Amino acid sequence: MTGPTSGAAIAGLGMTELGKVYGRSPRRLAAEAVRRAVADAGLALGDLDGLLVSHGMSGSPGIELAGTLGLRDLRLLTQMNAFGATAGAMVAYAAMSVISGAASTVACVFADAPLRPKQPAGSAYHRDAREWYGYGGMTAALGFRSVNAFYALAARRHMARYGTTSEQLGAIAVATRQWAARNPLAQMREPITLADHQNSRWVAEPLHLLDCCLVSNGAIAVVVTGADRTRDLAQPPVHLWGWGQGHPGHGRERGSEFGLTTGAAVSGPIAMKMAGVGVGDIDMCQLYDCYTYTVLVSLEDYGFCAKGEGGPFVESGALGPGGALPTNTGGGQLSAYYMWGMTPLSEAVIQARGHGGDRQAPRNDVILVSGNGGVLDHHSTLIVSPHAKGA
Repeated sequence: MTGPTSGAAIAGLGMTELGKVYGRSPRRLAAEAVRRAVADAGLALGDLDGLLVSHGMSGSPGIELAGTLGLRDLRLLTQMNAFGATAGAMVAYAAMSVISGAASTVACVFADAPLRPKQPAGSAYHRDAREWYGYGGMTAALGFRSVNAFYALAARRHMARYGTTSEQLGAIAVATRQWAARNPLAQMREPITLADHQNSRWVAEPLHLLDCCLVSNGAIAVVVTGADRTRDLAQPPVHLWGWGQGHPGHGRERGSEFGLTTGAAVSGPIAMKMAGVGVGDIDMCQLYDCYTYTVLVSLEDYGFCAKGEGGPFVESGALGPGGALPTNTGGGQLSAYYMWGMTPLSEAVIQARGHGGDRQAPRNDVILVSGNGGVLDHHSTLIVSPHAKGA
């Protein structure tokens, strides 16, 4: 085992088949992703002394995954859940463990398999009516029976306060699909227009179908180890410069900033300060895009534009190919695949390594990665780079 190190980096990335993948449990998918990440790094399973696990709507895997993989004598084993913010939190936890010497090589994995053959994707996130009781039952009676409705409420509040339009949200969907067209792993690669967005059916007004993310089965894992160790491994390291979390805690209360400000306003400055960078140093963003609206409000809260000016900013073409701020260059969760916070993280690793192929952004020195959990309840931010910090 190694002692404390001066920095941490992502050394391995493992991705299973993603999308309409049937016949494998989340635990089997997770085990496959970890094995692929370890092999990608040029390591063996026995080199792992830490494992962090997160699961989605379908439950499993838990810490039992260690037994499935045959791991022994682990120094770090935890199941974590901050919903879509978990991936960033796991990587930060792994980095701190490596830097402190608590562990030397940690795998972080997310797996989910909510899709079922011959069933609509929306049913994967359907909640049984028997779950609605107490205050939750009152909101259900008013029509708030899914996460779509709560995000629609957030988007509508932003629109009412700042004049944000559906067409501006549509610009995000179109730019994201332009990137997805260049990603062979993306579920949705057919080009779309703003008219396609506007004509897509309502899911929960003001959110159209093309404002909403995909539902996917699969698993993604990364391996975090000491930055000094990565010099002898198989892949270019992705150095972890900074990280932060933000948890507003407003609970969608009257008079709160719900829908107007997110945890990115807290986690972003923390991560950037740790990394020693500012907004102007960021070359690209990989943002959690469960909805087009979350991209827009996150960009505001990170400071890429002033509060309330996210609509004109995204409408300018800044996010798409050739734009000033390439964002969600793999197609994100809107068009590529929905692996919670592992979607933006995996694309950040690919871009930092220079492995983006037709979608490789022209600059990749400093990449911001975000995760959003619950209904704007949790947020995580990572700053990553192909270069060692201070180099």
